[in-house]
Amino acid sequence: MLQQVQLYNDQLEFDENNTKGPFGDYADIKQPYKNTGQPQYNFFGTKVYSPFGIAAGPLPRTRFIKAALDKGFDIVTLKSVRTDTFPINPYPHVRPVTTDGNVGPDTEKVLVADKYSEPLAAANSLGIPSVSPAKWQPFVKESIALPKKGQAVLVAFQGTARGKGREDFVQDHVRGIELIKQTGYESVIEINLSCPNEGEAVMACFDLDITERIVNAVREAYPQLKFIIKTAYYSDHNQMKDLIKRVGNIVDGFSMINTIPVPVVDKSGNNVFPGRPKVGISGAPIKWAGLEMTRYLKQYREEFGYEFNIMGVGGVLSSDDFHEYRQAGADIVMSVTGAMWNPNLAAEIKQSLL
Repeated sequence: MLQQVQLYNDQLEFDENNTKGPFGDYADIKQPYKNTGQPQYNFFGTKVYSPFGIAAGPLPRTRFIKAALDKGFDIVTLKSVRTDTFPINPYPHVRPVTTDGNVGPDTEKVLVADKYSEPLAAANSLGIPSVSPAKWQPFVKESIALPKKGQAVLVAFQGTARGKGREDFVQDHVRGIELIKQTGYESVIEINLSCPNEGEAVMACFDLDITERIVNAVREAYPQLKFIIKTAYYSDHNQMKDLIKRVGNIVDGFSMINTIPVPVVDKSGNNVFPGRPKVGISGAPIKWAGLEMTRYLKQYREEFGYEFNIMGVGGVLSSDDFHEYRQAGADIVMSVTGAMWNPNLAAEIKQSLL
């Protein structure tokens, strides 16, 4: 039976989760997972025991990172940080949902559920909050000291528009990378372009000009930096192809996808997340979209002769899902919802690799 509370308790405010979490089998781990042998898989220059981990979102503090590493997740992402403080969206933040199969950009609505059930699906709307760099830099320093042999921590960054114009938004990413590097972090950085940016009409990843400017600015400022960009699902495959053509030889990898935004209502048709017409759906209903993007990434990588890495994300709830992504072309596979409710997912995937 699916346990209702594991890594994150959706009945608590986000700050309460930070203070009291992680929960369930992620709390007070007495016997950490033990890797054996030699790590065989490559994660941007670091050898890891499995090409699987947890994507940005549910690991906001060092103790969450440690819990994930102890449960056998070899690639863990510290929740996206910003160049300044940023508020969280109003409660609620995470809710179970029920769907009639797949969810896509044209889905009219999704119904909130009373509890989490299989096939696992969730809605979330946090708004990518951030504490100040003075507060998150210590978390980064502490977290990057935790990985053991065959493990890696990925730091994610979210740009902030501030309403000061497009060039300031571009340079915010350059400033953010510098703040991360000040912690001593020297590994690959993920730049999130897949969430709504305040003051911008569309997600940054759908504005190819601003995406290209961000990528070029970061590369110019940090020629040796390894970085990947995270994007949303592209309904327009030609737009996606244009993106790959423009920046596929500049970035070190692409991470696709994030959640798919859809209205979430209760049985009476009322909005479950006040003030937010759409919120992100994750889990089983969006696996089709993540797999589709992975296949197109592989196709365009081969077509243009590029060498970027592919990080497949979306609906990875089992070892079978993991292998589907690998067969579709993913070099690395990441999970959020699956990892949040199944602490043994990494161990199960490692067993399937034997």
